[in-house]
Amino acid sequence: MKNFPKYFFIFWTIGFLLFAYWQVNDPDPQIWVSVYILAAILCGLAVRGKHPLIPLGIIIVACIIGAVYFYPSSVSEWVNYELENKDLTMKTQESEEARETFGLMIMAAVLSVSAYFGWKKNS
Repeated sequence: MKNFPKYFFIFWTIGFLLFAYWQVNDPDPQIWVSVYILAAILCGLAVRGKHPLIPLGIIIVACIIGAVYFYPSSVSEWVNYELENKDLTMKTQESEEARETFGLMIMAAVLSVSAYFGWKKNS
């Protein structure tokens, strides 16, 4: 259990790098690749036990605001649409924004774990 944070952040460093890679063909890759690379960098720092609280706080709040902005009008409709298509290519702008919402929510959650460890370390 002692190494849990290290492995958790290694997993998410790799995960966010994959997310960035998958955004290369996105209509707006410069934004989303940068966002996921930033998350990967912060997770990489967390692997080394570094948790910069002010940048983490700013990014977490920005992710939450972005998720609220992009939140789909109907989550169940979006999930059903994704399941029906069985295809991860972008079909509509709404489906792309829904995916971006959940990416931002994942990022906020993971970086909140880093902020927690940083806060705990500083206490």
